[in-house]
Amino acid sequence: MKKYSHLIKSFGTGLLMATVAITHAQNNPGSNHGNKFEQLGSLLSDPNIFRTASGAPGSMYWQQKADYVIDVEIDEVNQVLKGSETITYTNNSPDPLQYLWVQLDENEHADNAESKKFDQSKLREKMSLEQLKAMVPEKKGYGVNIHKVTDGSGKALDYTINYTMMRIDLPVSLKPGAKMTLKIDWDYKITDRMVENGRGGYEHFAKDDNYLYTITQWFPRMAVYSDFQGWQNKQFTGRGEFALVFGDYKVNITVPADHIVGATGECQNYGQVLNATQLSRWKQAQTAKEPIEIVTLDDAKKAMGQKSSAKKTWVYSAKNVRDFAFVSSRRLVWDAMKVNEGIEGNQPMAMSYYGPEAYPLYRRYSTKVVAHTLKTYSKFSIPYPYPVAISVEAANGMEYPMICFNYGRADEDGTYSEAVKYGMIGVIIHEVGHNFFPMIVNSDERQWTWMDEGLNTFLQFLTEQEWDKDFPSRRGPAHRIVDYMQLPKDQLEPIMTNSENIVQFGPNAYAKPATALNILRETIMGRELFDYAFKEYARRWEFKHPTPADFFRTMEDASAVDLDWFWRGWFFGTDPVEISLEHVTQYRMSGSDPKKTQAERKAAFDKDLNTITRQRNLEENMAFLVDKDTSLLDFYNKWDRFAVRPADEASYQQFYNGLSEKEKDIFNGKTSFYELNFKNNGGLVMPLIIQWTFTDGSTEIDRIPAYIWRMDEHEVTKVFAKTKQVASIQLDPFRETADIDEGNNSWPRSAQPSRFEIFQNNGRAARGQSTEGNPMKAAKQQQR
Repeated sequence: MKKYSHLIKSFGTGLLMATVAITHAQNNPGSNHGNKFEQLGSLLSDPNIFRTASGAPGSMYWQQKADYVIDVEIDEVNQVLKGSETITYTNNSPDPLQYLWVQLDENEHADNAESKKFDQSKLREKMSLEQLKAMVPEKKGYGVNIHKVTDGSGKALDYTINYTMMRIDLPVSLKPGAKMTLKIDWDYKITDRMVENGRGGYEHFAKDDNYLYTITQWFPRMAVYSDFQGWQNKQFTGRGEFALVFGDYKVNITVPADHIVGATGECQNYGQVLNATQLSRWKQAQTAKEPIEIVTLDDAKKAMGQKSSAKKTWVYSAKNVRDFAFVSSRRLVWDAMKVNEGIEGNQPMAMSYYGPEAYPLYRRYSTKVVAHTLKTYSKFSIPYPYPVAISVEAANGMEYPMICFNYGRADEDGTYSEAVKYGMIGVIIHEVGHNFFPMIVNSDERQWTWMDEGLNTFLQFLTEQEWDKDFPSRRGPAHRIVDYMQLPKDQLEPIMTNSENIVQFGPNAYAKPATALNILRETIMGRELFDYAFKEYARRWEFKHPTPADFFRTMEDASAVDLDWFWRGWFFGTDPVEISLEHVTQYRMSGSDPKKTQAERKAAFDKDLNTITRQRNLEENMAFLVDKDTSLLDFYNKWDRFAVRPADEASYQQFYNGLSEKEKDIFNGKTSFYELNFKNNGGLVMPLIIQWTFTDGSTEIDRIPAYIWRMDEHEVTKVFAKTKQVASIQLDPFRETADIDEGNNSWPRSAQPSRFEIFQNNGRAARGQSTEGNPMKAAKQQQR
């Protein structure tokens, strides 16, 4: 067992290192073939007893477990969070562990944080005071204060803090199969999230002098120790998100008595923290088909003006989750309903928490969006297994097990723009969707951002499209990635790049992988094969730790579609799609009966003889020698080379009568042959989707697999037989391959609109992306 663990850890390092040089890996450099369609080979890990060649977990797959019991209190007066936790850590690995790594993510905000030092900064001629102030180092006292680290018996343990990671040294190694109890006491100054940025902290509402607390990355959390890389102790600098361990949680949350708390898991003491009316509403929500307000807008407004100095403790429990987060505030409306159908084997509660400024949007939409997301993602991946899913309006977007934080506030008069409406729906779908990826299919976000953001953005697109056929989805459709893919290469990097090293983070980690998966589903594999394989990946790796190789292999294993060329191009490369329809040549068979054939031959013969010199000689009445000296005339001067002989006519009739009807159509020229020549100017091979428009107005689509490029990755020619006269040809008519230059996709060439014309034409067409401000507000003002 120890030997295998060593081998797989070596592979893990190799896989991470391989991503650096992958882009230029070629099997046959300098050739026009033998590169893009070769198998990924050494770019993927070797299969082993932990992870199989099929992409499934191996027979000896293992993962660690960390259970938590936490007491936490928010000090609203001093803006301090105080906590005490007991961690029970189970070493399921085959390796004895000499130390444990614990994450202290709140140190991201410490005065000496690396994230405050390593980003570039520049001065411009005009800068605001706030921009300049941000460049002046300031001591704010943020970061985690560790007060105690002991074992289960209370014996102090040695520890070393390295920025956002804490190593706990063990007096004796933790053997395979053994458990270790850790007790840690800590506190930290809660950050003003609206000033310091970041995922957690507080937002202060000056108008009513109240706080909204979104408490995330708040407790010392066990780092992942895995079969493919050992400890994942890469520092948290703000972008690359989290690698976390599954476990069970019991969390006691003490807050001001008039606060409402929503959290990961299920509350165990609603009877003690809710009043009788609220508890009755909660019970009604268990069977309601529409969201029920457990805490109403009036309740929230009343609490906002009457601050309690007493405290309450909310008790939450969660099973088999990788993290825990919560929201706390006295200015929250809370509504809920049960999702009664659409999820196999489960009827979870869909809930929303939001302030008065979000009420016009969240009351109408949020909880129904949560329910829709759970049902749609369950259809495309795995049935949602948890008992609850929560959407919180917090002017941001971030996800945790069973709870997420989103944006979507109306103007003071209760109106809102389409952009805000659809942006809010989209972000709720996205963040709730993260319950599936990576909260259940638990990939390493610190290393492979695309494995959660890209897969999730793809399912977000499918869910948006099932919400409204005209939903203005920003990511997913192939043509929307074109602007990114045509950037200069020094602004691009492969999808398989560490999150901290990405220049265009959103397009690279969210949009491009989502687009790639949508192309796989609609253009390469087809919906049936793709959907089955994708569900199989989710099923295999739910509540486990997959790697990219596991995803790539499963998609092929469950579909029998060789996709190595696709992964190589879209995930390991930066080439764009730019395929040009270079030439079109029409051919038609001239075969016919001898009389017609000979007439055509005579016309061609005469045309060939009829040079400019011959014409002018005739015009000058030139006396030709054969006319003056008739002795020069022989058989061929009198011979009719184009005469039809009876034997030729009989032979033709015998031949023609033996043809099939299809052969007669070809022979008589009713079938035309079009030879199309294509050039791969961008480098990324893709299928050829060709739309034929005929002179009678009808159309036809031919789909040629990407494998046509195997023997020549730069230029290919393909012949098509058509029985109708072709008027025009269009390559990629539905814009499904992300071709960055559509100007060379047609025959005859058609003028393409300029970017200005595109802007003018689309200015009012895209719902949710209008530049017209807030039409709802204007209409409301006109009614006054």
